[in-house]
Amino acid sequence: MNLLVEKLSAGKIIETAQHAKELGIYPYFRVIESDQDTEVTINGKKVLMFGSNAYLGLTNHPKVKKAAIQAIEKYGTGMAGSRYLNGTLDIHVALEKKIAEFLGKEDAIIYSTGFQVNLGVISCLTGREDYILWDELDHASIIEGHRLSFSQKLKFRHNDMNSLEQQLQKCAPDKIKLIVVDGVFSMEGDVTNLPEIIRLAKKYNANVMVDEAHGLGVLGNQGRGVCDHFGLLPEVDLVMATFSKSLASIGGFIAGSKPVINYIRHTSRAYIFSASNTPAATAAASAAMDIMIDEPERIQHLWDLTHYALKCFRDMGCEIGNTSTPIIPLFIRDNDMTFSITKNLFEQGVFVNPVVAPAVAPTDTLIRFSLMATHTFEQLDCALEKIEKCLRQAGALPS
Repeated sequence: MNLLVEKLSAGKIIETAQHAKELGIYPYFRVIESDQDTEVTINGKKVLMFGSNAYLGLTNHPKVKKAAIQAIEKYGTGMAGSRYLNGTLDIHVALEKKIAEFLGKEDAIIYSTGFQVNLGVISCLTGREDYILWDELDHASIIEGHRLSFSQKLKFRHNDMNSLEQQLQKCAPDKIKLIVVDGVFSMEGDVTNLPEIIRLAKKYNANVMVDEAHGLGVLGNQGRGVCDHFGLLPEVDLVMATFSKSLASIGGFIAGSKPVINYIRHTSRAYIFSASNTPAATAAASAAMDIMIDEPERIQHLWDLTHYALKCFRDMGCEIGNTSTPIIPLFIRDNDMTFSITKNLFEQGVFVNPVVAPAVAPTDTLIRFSLMATHTFEQLDCALEKIEKCLRQAGALPS
């Protein structure tokens, strides 16, 4: 008997996936045959893409593609080593300096993925007697990062500042207390209550790390993120973000004070023991960052689309929670219905993402609808019309 195969052939996740396949509504690993744009091709069929995190729509921008191609021509395709040893290029260093200056921080480090940033940073910063405090809806990479830490972990209720303060009161005053939160929560689309978090951090002598994966390029002056949106960038100790969303590449960074960044650079295992970011990815992210800064009209159009979509969804009676961003959750609150609506929308030419148990509670399942700055109002209206039709057919809207 192969115990590994037996164990991994069962379980809630596998059962959910198998159940969806048997019903013909399995929605994952849909193969895209075209570029990542507002319209993509899947199985030879064109569908509107409302499931992407490319908020500024830069994955096809000529300047971004040209930068990546030129980097390959100059440096090759890969680094064959870590930043610690043979994997540091001048363009890595230049991008780190650009990020630090953009965010008003003393230094920054680039990682090969955004997930590795949270994994590598959170796991190495605090010791056994210290504390990591985290929002219950933080991204999986934050959760995996604190799992690797030997510190004490204290979870607080989502965006509940009374809950956070109660957890802070449990901490020894003379120990490090690191509060780690998403700036924009990736599934719900709501924004963290950063002003109150900073107030409590000062009251209890805690430090704050903000994951700007879904805030960079969307909120703040020139897309600096949630921290800048609240005017609190100088008060936040560590700012993290990815390149795989607004910056149209792959990778991520952490920015902060020189002593903290220097410590991370010499102790973070996910940084020291991983191959460094490829030349193409690094150059693409740098070019995308320049466009983000130089073309504020992209962010403005994204917000024009967002405000319009939020109003339309509310007018049609959709339950969209507390979102105020281009991430719009359409709460369905039933696994099979969420899968079924996703399939029906795809057949109608609209690509959206289902979020079901066990990723969320069975009563919190949702369809994640996200916008890009390159969407047109015509495309958005087309999607909204089809979404309302599918939701009404499924009985997911008020009569």
